Amino acid sequence: MTLRSLSTAVAMMLAVPMATPMTAGAADLKGDIAADYDYLHELFVDFHKNPELSFRETRTAAKITDELKSLGFDVTTGVAGTGLVAKMKNGDGPLVMVRADMDGLPIKENTDLEYQSTVTQVDMNGNEMPVMHACGHDVHITSLIGTARRLVAMKDNWSGTLMLVGQPAEEVISGAKAMINDDIYKRFGTPDYALALHVASNVPAGKVVYKSGIMFSSSDSVYITVHGVGTHGASPHQGKDPIVIGAQIVNALQTLVSREISPLDPGVVTVGTFHAGTKNNIISDEAKLTLTVRSNDEEVRQKLLAGIKRIAENTGRVAGLPEDMLPTVELSVTSAPATVNDEELTARLDKVLKEKLGEDRLLPYVQRGMGAEDFSEFTMTDEDVPGFYFYVGGTLEEWMDAAKDGGPAVAGHHSPFFKIAPEPAIKSGVEAMTIAVMDLMSK
Repeated sequence: MTLRSLSTAVAMMLAVPMATPMTAGAADLKGDIAADYDYLHELFVDFHKNPELSFRETRTAAKITDELKSLGFDVTTGVAGTGLVAKMKNGDGPLVMVRADMDGLPIKENTDLEYQSTVTQVDMNGNEMPVMHACGHDVHITSLIGTARRLVAMKDNWSGTLMLVGQPAEEVISGAKAMINDDIYKRFGTPDYALALHVASNVPAGKVVYKSGIMFSSSDSVYITVHGVGTHGASPHQGKDPIVIGAQIVNALQTLVSREISPLDPGVVTVGTFHAGTKNNIISDEAKLTLTVRSNDEEVRQKLLAGIKRIAENTGRVAGLPEDMLPTVELSVTSAPATVNDEELTARLDKVLKEKLGEDRLLPYVQRGMGAEDFSEFTMTDEDVPGFYFYVGGTLEEWMDAAKDGGPAVAGHHSPFFKIAPEPAIKSGVEAMTIAVMDLMSK
């Protein structure tokens, strides 16, 4: 080999992102992640500066694809539009799926970070919008790549098939269902286990949070169209007023949670919008209501949804509407069942995470709201895949202390001021996820 050809070969080797070698026996995982962090930080900054909207994640998916292909994964793109599935078979053993959501939000970033997003993008409705990673999905996909790099470096210590999923459109609660409808399990295999993580702004950076059972509530978007008969506002008797009917529906819906659901079972029925009419002296012929519905239990969820339909239609009957003009109730595709951590799987991973991470880095999860996640679409299937979902903290304790002392508030998710301390969040995400996968695929 000539000196020139040797130089070329070396240059080509340096151009390929190589996983940092793992120390013997996988004992120094934390150190290896630290050694790899500079590479991951560059990826994170690139993802943060270039967010993309739901079902528009083409650049993001392409970058993830390039990273995973360079590590030896077989990657299929275009799953449910912009989604991707990467697989690596490493002997016999379970099929373990790790999912990361990719999309950003239509928010103009106002963090003053040196790498803040300034991009805009045309959304699914044809509107050009500012885009920001205001929910931490940049942390999620960076952690996915970091986990892949660790596991490739540790191939001698695990056996089975690893399936990494880059999911589109979590922010509109549609992407996971779209991937299921695109036959992800028929095409790539049904996982024995499915794992995912989420960075949290209300959790100290570096901490890991989870529990068995409910992690996220179900979410359903419901659309009610109230049909009426338009007339002059001075002659209401000549028409059927959809605004009055709609108002009666709004009031009656409040009894679903207060009088039909056990007070021990959480539930929310919120009417978010009510649109009707064009002028003060015109009774319109239509009113439109949009609702969000939340629960922690599938039986409660179905009871609420059935109750909404019953109340809407029968309120129309009480108003004297004919059967072909009763209010119509539609359930949006932007819905998902509750995200529930499998009891047996959680107990198994709790044991290994306590051993490997240390109990001082773990915090118990307490549900403080009824936020939703569509990761449940991957587990609440006919195949009944055991799932495990956990948080990693993203806010430095000094930021939290400053907020308590009257300083800047810690911005929540979906805020233009949302920011994460990437290093402790990504390192903890990679470490916890790698530990979990290694335990499930241990030789």
